[in-house]
Amino acid sequence: MSLAASYCVICCRRIGTFVPRSKSHTSWRNIRNIVRFTGSLIVGGSLFITYQVLALKKSLTLDTQVVEREKMKSYIYVHKALVDSLDNHGIVWQARKELHRAVRKVLAAAAKVLRSPFAGPFSTVDIEDHDCAVWLLLRKSRQDDLAARLEAVREMSEAHHWHDYQYRIIAQACDPRTLIGLARSKESDLRFFLPPPPLPSLKEDSSTEEEFGHLLASLPQTELDECLQYFTSLALSESSQSLAAQKGGLWCFGGNGLPYAESFGETPSATVEMLSLEAIVKHSEIPSHCDYIEAGGGLQLLQRLYQLHKDCPKIQRSVLRIIGNMALNEHLHPAIVHSGWVSLLAEALKSCHIMEASHAARTLANLDRETVSEKYQDGVYVLHPQCRTSQPIKADVLFIHGLMGAAFKTWRQHDSQRALTENALVDEDSYTTCWPKTWLAKDCPALRIISVEYDTSLSDWRARCPMERKSIAFRSNELLSKLRAAGVGERPVIWVSHSMGGLLVKKMLLEASQKPELSALINNTRGIIFYSVPHHGSRLAEYSVNIRYLLFPSLEVKELSKDSPALKMLQDEFLELVKDKDLQVLNFVETQPTFIGSMIKLQVVPVESADLGIGDLIPVDVNHLNICKPKTKDAFLYQRTLQFICETLARDLEN
Repeated sequence: MSLAASYCVICCRRIGTFVPRSKSHTSWRNIRNIVRFTGSLIVGGSLFITYQVLALKKSLTLDTQVVEREKMKSYIYVHKALVDSLDNHGIVWQARKELHRAVRKVLAAAAKVLRSPFAGPFSTVDIEDHDCAVWLLLRKSRQDDLAARLEAVREMSEAHHWHDYQYRIIAQACDPRTLIGLARSKESDLRFFLPPPPLPSLKEDSSTEEEFGHLLASLPQTELDECLQYFTSLALSESSQSLAAQKGGLWCFGGNGLPYAESFGETPSATVEMLSLEAIVKHSEIPSHCDYIEAGGGLQLLQRLYQLHKDCPKIQRSVLRIIGNMALNEHLHPAIVHSGWVSLLAEALKSCHIMEASHAARTLANLDRETVSEKYQDGVYVLHPQCRTSQPIKADVLFIHGLMGAAFKTWRQHDSQRALTENALVDEDSYTTCWPKTWLAKDCPALRIISVEYDTSLSDWRARCPMERKSIAFRSNELLSKLRAAGVGERPVIWVSHSMGGLLVKKMLLEASQKPELSALINNTRGIIFYSVPHHGSRLAEYSVNIRYLLFPSLEVKELSKDSPALKMLQDEFLELVKDKDLQVLNFVETQPTFIGSMIKLQVVPVESADLGIGDLIPVDVNHLNICKPKTKDAFLYQRTLQFICETLARDLEN
């Protein structure tokens, strides 16, 4: 009411103070005053209305540049502007406020009428017609019905025709259950996953190595076993020496600085980080210690290390092991999701590297409580299926490696083909780094394929933990506990073992036969495949004992001594169990010698030691290391293994 209103007031005052001069001029002057007053009123009112319309238009104008740039049509970006204090008072401000309120009510009523399917959390969203399917799927993913939620996640994962902003809508609006389900879906687009939140900056004059030292020192140091104490003390000692050397500009040799001499190609900080990770891996196996790791910022610190060392498989493997162990504790799931780990795991699951993908699959399976009831502890890896699947799983096949083996490298293809097919890793039929995951999973998709890993050593010189003395009996109880948590025994089972792993299988089955709570595991065991298992001892043990002052054989090797009483008792009891339960058995044995180091060459398991006394015994013209590594998918070694599995599980797979 600015200039026009003031002009109207002045005109009124003139009319009020007007004194007529003569009768002839009165009528004309009155008409002129009325016209003048009316014109002023019209002009002032027009200016007032124009001002209010422009003000209302300005307050309702969208920033179209932001909308076009982000392509987020369900969001409105409003720039924050200062409001003049004079506009917050008076009749005009009140009128504008009521007008805006009425407009909002009309829009809300129209939205309820036209968008009734979006009742609930999405009732206030302004939705374009082509975005209806996105929001309907989001609403469906939050229903109480489990089947509806799973169907919504499946439909999302199969959507490959959406625009970028539609994937981002799902990423921003979905709940943790949907996010984890998308991460475990094989065909999911990585645009469903937002980048992890920014990591907190390190303290001034601090490093990742120093932060790990602080985290490790904050963990409980009481009631630890000897190995955990060893790893913790070694890591803390090396960390303090390294930091002192870096800040003082001097190297600290002697004492516990010897590990630096193991690899001159590594920097001391990388060595110390590995030692700290080894210790934290052991701590993460204790549920109560996982709480301390999370409270100390361990999730963010591990993420920083994971992203810094993308080219270091050892560090990435240790980091994923820790996250997988923490995921066993359901109360830590929100912290893991909010820290952005699901996005990194979804990307790792699609990796062509078997180790990275399998560690990510284990962690995501432990996070997914919608479709997975089992829990996969450290060392238990599902090779198939690693993603959500509609394929019903009817049986389990377990792979147990032997001395110096591992969950993945033991079951790779024969190494002689590596040079010819090094560049053909995409074609898994040409070369595979894990034939159970590629070949067996394709030939028998109804199987759950599990590979188990445990630490072994030939000599105490090479032991990762000098205080660790684990016998076959101890390891069998440890693995039985882990396999029971993974649900092994609830379906028909076939065991596949190499070398000492076969002795572990025999011991586990004997232990299970004596425990009523594990009776299902015995009753569901259908058959066993032994690859060069020393049922009657190994020449490696004899050789190691004869030169024990050089090799210092480990406890595992000592237990493989030929005709030892423990092996004989294990053999006799297991034969009775096989005959009593009518288990199917298939034995393979090597016929070529194996190089142990650069100077020792011997046949690790002779034919007579690999003869269980029951089942077929098949000699193969390979050495001890390659007895479980087929040369090709058509090779006799793999085809005979596949035939045994299919024939033994024929009735179960048909049902």
